Amino acid sequence: MSGIGPVEPGEGTHPTDVVDAGPGAAPAPPRGRCGRGYTLHRRAVLTAAVAAVALAGGYLYATRPEPAPRPGATAPPYPSQAIGVVYLGRVAPPAGAPRTSFRFEVEMRLLSGPPVTVERMTQPYAGLSLRTDPRTPVRIGTNTPRRIVVTMRVTACETAPENPGLPFLDVTLRNMRAMEAHSFMLGERYTRDLSDALQVACSNDSSSSPKA
Repeated sequence: MSGIGPVEPGEGTHPTDVVDAGPGAAPAPPRGRCGRGYTLHRRAVLTAAVAAVALAGGYLYATRPEPAPRPGATAPPYPSQAIGVVYLGRVAPPAGAPRTSFRFEVEMRLLSGPPVTVERMTQPYAGLSLRTDPRTPVRIGTNTPRRIVVTMRVTACETAPENPGLPFLDVTLRNMRAMEAHSFMLGERYTRDLSDALQVACSNDSSSSPKA
């Protein structure tokens, strides 16, 4: 027979082994024992590649820099750092008040941060009592400062300070960050006025309690 025709498959071959898939196509994987080895090898290579990519991604995530804090995300100041207290001076006693009482006024102003509440105001001396007007708790907001009239009364001259050198007020403050007790010194004028009031209350007094 003359002429050239299609090549017939040889013995031991199958038609799919010699099919041409066209230009640029990947060759078909071999069959038989060699084909199984090729498939296992290919799966192992792909698994190793995926693991390497995952490991590299985890390393990059772990070593990336922390994001900068957002503006305004810092914690508010402690209440004692956010409040200013100013001594304004003595206040005239009401008619008929005993000489053992002493009134003065302070101004409390919010310096920064959220509002602060004055939960309590006391003084450290055993021979004196204290009350405020308005009564605590008092809220100090951002609009205007608050003025508080403090009335002290001598209850026992023997335990009251004769000449207080550094008197202060104990104030319990609270804001959205914390509650804390803080002592405020009100300055030389307050020291002088308190000393004068104690001398008046306890002068020529030989008993344990002052006379009205």
